[in-house]
Amino acid sequence: MKILIDNGHGENTPGKRSPKWADGTQLFEWEYTREIAQRVEAELRKHGIDIERIVKENVDVPLSVRCKRANDIARKIGIKNCLLVSIHNNAANGKARGWEIHTYLGTSKSDEYATIFWNEAKALLPNGEPMRGDHTDGDPDWDSNFSILRDTICPAVLTENLFMDNEEDCRYLLSGTGKQVITTIHVQSILKIIGK
Repeated sequence: MKILIDNGHGENTPGKRSPKWADGTQLFEWEYTREIAQRVEAELRKHGIDIERIVKENVDVPLSVRCKRANDIARKIGIKNCLLVSIHNNAANGKARGWEIHTYLGTSKSDEYATIFWNEAKALLPNGEPMRGDHTDGDPDWDSNFSILRDTICPAVLTENLFMDNEEDCRYLLSGTGKQVITTIHVQSILKIIGK
């Protein structure tokens, strides 16, 4: 199986950042998700996993281009032989907290993979960190009409790794421990999926 990593937005994407906290600390989603993607890639390569980041640029790459890149690879090596993981940080009203995973509408292999991610996140995140799931259809992922999920032909999941506009979540994300846990959620989930 080949793992495709989509590290979300670019440095020129408007608004995708935390507030600047009192000590001057700020999280930029493009920078954070690229760091996590690079860590995930490095860890999975140690296990001999075939992995490729579909966004190597720092600038925003249009969704249509990101989807085309993923689809070109999936067509070449086989749709069932790919998994796309899109890595993001969430934002809302400054009060929301927690971890989410999204798949496209309906039921597919992506839902099975998303449940593995969910279980890893639940096991690895600190006690008290909310797990924000939608269990209305019998699984914990959110069914979402996001382009990166809808317009790609291989199984795909999108992780929302805590809320960057919540100071408690943001400080955890920026900590060494937080970065390691977010990386490990992705690495362990992917290893379990490949091992199935």
